[in-house]
Amino acid sequence: MSAVVTLKKGEGRMVKSGGMWIFDNEIESVMGTFENGDLVLVHDFDGYPMGIGFINRNSKIRVRLFSRKEDTVIDEAFFRTRLQQAWEYRKKTVDTSSCRVVFGEADFLPGLVIDKFSDVLVVQSLALGIDRYKELIVKLLKEILAEDGITIRGVYERSDAKVRKQEGMELKKGFIGEAFDTNVEIVENGVHYIVDVKDGQKTGFFLDQKYNRLAIQKLCEDARVLDCFTHTGSFALNAGIAGAKEVTGVDASELAVHQAEENAALNGLSGTVKFLCKDVFELLPELEEAGEKYDVVILDPPAFTKSRNSVKNAIKGYREINLRAMKLVKNGGFLATCSCSHFMTYELFTKTIGQAAHSVHKRLRQVEFRTQAPDHPILWAADESYYLKFYVFQVVDEM
Repeated sequence: MSAVVTLKKGEGRMVKSGGMWIFDNEIESVMGTFENGDLVLVHDFDGYPMGIGFINRNSKIRVRLFSRKEDTVIDEAFFRTRLQQAWEYRKKTVDTSSCRVVFGEADFLPGLVIDKFSDVLVVQSLALGIDRYKELIVKLLKEILAEDGITIRGVYERSDAKVRKQEGMELKKGFIGEAFDTNVEIVENGVHYIVDVKDGQKTGFFLDQKYNRLAIQKLCEDARVLDCFTHTGSFALNAGIAGAKEVTGVDASELAVHQAEENAALNGLSGTVKFLCKDVFELLPELEEAGEKYDVVILDPPAFTKSRNSVKNAIKGYREINLRAMKLVKNGGFLATCSCSHFMTYELFTKTIGQAAHSVHKRLRQVEFRTQAPDHPILWAADESYYLKFYVFQVVDEM
């Protein structure tokens, strides 16, 4: 390690408050030679040591810190310790049969995501520096899990997120090690799913909603339920096993709907839980015009914004689907609604829902507010780690 990054005076506020990113416009100078992905030391403007991380001139996030301690040795023992800490944390906070084992910066392993689906690992490497250690990390994690009697039968890489291009990296997916059947059966909250780790969205399944899906079960007994943006049927199936009398799941993806139908059959719910392949924005007005009413409506849309520049359009989208959904809820019924966009902040999302309720003359009684499951920990000072906002409301006609 031969390069030293020095910050501009007054910069590095995120790092100084506990974050792990240093942006290109915060840097005064880089002294010494390096290649992209190399480890560098970081100093404040006055020479005070800020830590050690990896640098990449291709990225606006110029340095991602591994440690706040400059004398940290980044070797096999370092990664074993970080992975052991991540696994011990999951064992205390979540059902580990399927869970996110590593959540990037929030586990102090920047740019790395590892999900465990039963006996399969899915790895997503999003930064050049961590990519160099990928195979070592997989080897060490398999050893750590084996110590708890867990044998991993296969590892699949899903480093196919577009963000890799911002790091100057090619998109990549494929087996790490021997090939295996990439359709993996998992059980979550008593519901069985087939997870397609090769071609499913992101790493194959959205584990972050695990306990939010469980939270809606108690509302769905003997209920008529509409699950919008159902993806592979996760909320719909939780409603089904909770004893809903009728569930309709809606998604615009034919592949997702096909997978959802297979999951319904897997759980013996094909008679109760049905799926439509349709655009939710088109369907909701049609259901309203037809006079349809539901005991429970669930909104789990994709992120309508992935940058600050598109937040205004996202607000319109969230307002539209929420006001349409409120019109479809019976008086005294329930609305579960969420946003998975980091840029749609808690305050902005809350305000948008309030505006939607006001415009359709509905009164909302908040049942609960939730966020992502604990295996997606929120690291304070690392705002990007907090992204999922999940509300449950009782919807009451104005009286």
